[in-house]
This record gives sequence, structure tokens and C-alpha cells, in this order.
Amino acid sequence: MIKTFIVGYDGTKPSERALEFASRAAKGRGAAVLVVHVLEWSPYSFLTMEEIAERHKLREKEVIRARAVVDPVCEKLRTDGLSVSSEVRYGDPAEIMCEIAGKYPDSIIVVGRKGTSNLASRFMGTLGISLIQASPVPVTVVP
Repeated sequence: MIKTFIVGYDGTKPSERALEFASRAAKGRGAAVLVVHVLEWSPYSFLTMEEIAERHKLREKEVIRARAVVDPVCEKLRTDGLSVSSEVRYGDPAEIMCEIAGKYPDSIIVVGRKGTSNLASRFMGTLGISLIQASPVPVTVVP
């Protein structure tokens, strides 16, 4: 039984479709929704001390902007009667989503499909493909 719908959300149309799908499914099952926003961040770069300090200032601003995207949709879902939580994290989106899913064994990951060039990616998107290959829980890719 699915207890948590883990939704990749960044405010784009595909992520809005994923959130809509997951919230309807969660409501029908009495399940929770966990909204996840992943900011891509590579720790592997060579920077001076000044650049590192500036990068961390930018990081704080990015988190504030991400919260401005995530918090309003979470509040709306709460007013619709859903149990909702959120996480804003840095890293590779597929790795972070899989890490989070590992903490929720009775969960499903839901992401939206974005258009890309090759055939497999057109059907599921590159994030969807990565999640399907690595996820410890089922994955739904919403077209």
C-alpha cells in the first residue's frame, strides 16, 4: 500500500502535472505527499576562497527562491485536506529522489516528463529514465 507520494516539483508545467496526479491519488488513498525540489549543485569545482564564499551566498538565495516555489503549493494541498511535507535539497535530482525514497519504503516517486531529443527520453524524460533505473520504489512518469 502506498503511504507517501514523493513528487519532484520545480514549478514547471510537467512538475505541476505530476503534483496534480499525485495529490489526486494521495487523496483517494489517504496517503501523504512529499514535495521535493532539488537544486543541482556540483561540489566538484575548483574555486578560490572568495569564490567559495560568494557561492555560498548564492546558495542561500537559491534556497529562498526554491521555498517561494514549493511553500505555496504545499499550503494549497494542505487546505485541500492532504498531509504534506517538503524538502529542498542540493545535488543530482535522481540521486536525491532515490535517497529520499529509501527512507519511505511504502512510497512511489512521481515526476513530470519534459520533452527531450532521443526516443526513450521523449517517452519518459531523462530524470524519469534515471529514476526507473535506480529507484528503490516504483516510479510514475506523468506525461
